[in-house]
Amino acid sequence: MANLGRALSETAEGVNETLHKLLPRGEGDAEARLFEAMRYSSLAGGKRLRPFLAVTSADLFGVPRSWSLRAASAVELIHCYSLVHDDLPAMDNDTLRRGQPTCHVKYDEATAILVGDALQALAFEILTDAETHPEPAVRCQLVSALAKAAGAHGMVGGQMIDLAAEHQSFDINAITRLQQMKTGALIAVACEFGAILGQADEHARLALRGYAHDLGLAFQIVDDLLDVESNEKDLGKSIGKDVAQGKATFVSILGTERARQQARLLVEQAIAHLEAFDTKADLLRAAARFVVDRKN
Repeated sequence: MANLGRALSETAEGVNETLHKLLPRGEGDAEARLFEAMRYSSLAGGKRLRPFLAVTSADLFGVPRSWSLRAASAVELIHCYSLVHDDLPAMDNDTLRRGQPTCHVKYDEATAILVGDALQALAFEILTDAETHPEPAVRCQLVSALAKAAGAHGMVGGQMIDLAAEHQSFDINAITRLQQMKTGALIAVACEFGAILGQADEHARLALRGYAHDLGLAFQIVDDLLDVESNEKDLGKSIGKDVAQGKATFVSILGTERARQQARLLVEQAIAHLEAFDTKADLLRAAARFVVDRKN
């Protein structure tokens, strides 16, 4: 786990440096407030798990870090945009994110909406740049994969289902589908980015996709567990909102012990998908175990 901690820190540092360079800044411009809010919402820390998965998956195929850090930053910008929009009063109405006031609280709702829009656009701008990969076909694949993961059949569609969950009764199959879209799709594309950048064969892509699929569900189950077992100080965000709103979660349906067992089973399944990569995938194996044991 020591190696994993160091690798997570190094990736987070690399992504933060990349984001510092890529995010716009300006003091006298009329849009300076937007630039400031974009940086506030993107550089406030977080685990940077998705970028780590993108960079570490790319390492399997010898992809230069200069490429993978840019691609990983694009994934993180999509994640940050989704958090800004999810926190809005019209969505989850949260006031705390990563231990600080949410974007619409710090600035205002209109600015928060524009921040999300701008972060999303910047993500795709980064992927189309030749500095991300010299091959135009590879850049097109990156754009296509991220658009599908983030769109109506992925993260955004999952958020729509999540909103409907406030007024409907969901069973375990519906909750699984919701989380595969809302949370799992972006985790999956982060791993897929490594294979795309490395122009890997279909077998390798399928292995990473299987790993990410099971990892994404395990991640969400642990999120649900932390929502009922942790506190705002440790998590850095509001807790207990799903319970208060009567939403079905993995924990409310399975109970805490069965949910925890299911998360561990999914992690072992995720790790099994990495067999073909041998010891090169040890960091990805450690990341899976970290996901299920994490405290925030």
